[in-house]
Amino acid sequence: MRISARADYAVRAALVLAAGERNGPVKAEAIAEAQEIPHKFLEGILNDMRRGGLVVSQRGVNGGYRLARPAAEISVADVVRAVDGPLVSVRGVRPPELSYSGPAEPLLPLWIALRANVRRILEGVSLADVASGRLPESAHALTEDPAAWSNP
Repeated sequence: MRISARADYAVRAALVLAAGERNGPVKAEAIAEAQEIPHKFLEGILNDMRRGGLVVSQRGVNGGYRLARPAAEISVADVVRAVDGPLVSVRGVRPPELSYSGPAEPLLPLWIALRANVRRILEGVSLADVASGRLPESAHALTEDPAAWSNP
């Protein structure tokens, strides 16, 4: 599985908004600068997040972006889906829409299992969890295995 630059930037932008949740709207320029995200690229991401109901924008001198709901109610999965679509796809197709035959037939349950695990992790972690630095134990426990930190 790959996390796109678009998804990474979206989650980072959402975390900036979560961290400043009580301070009012944050300008896109400030988010871009704080996270070293190209401003034009970020504007498109924020528009996708707005259309996805995750952020709201406010015009004017004191304008900017803020989360549409409390950070505790927005999962990392919500953000990724808003900018990239389904969490797991195969050749751009959702696993339940696939079919295989012969020796490849067991691939479908494997892709479904992968999707279930990705969902479990990303839906189980809110922006508030990440912004506070306290991942849920189920996610944190996976990082305890040294093999998790290496790429075979």
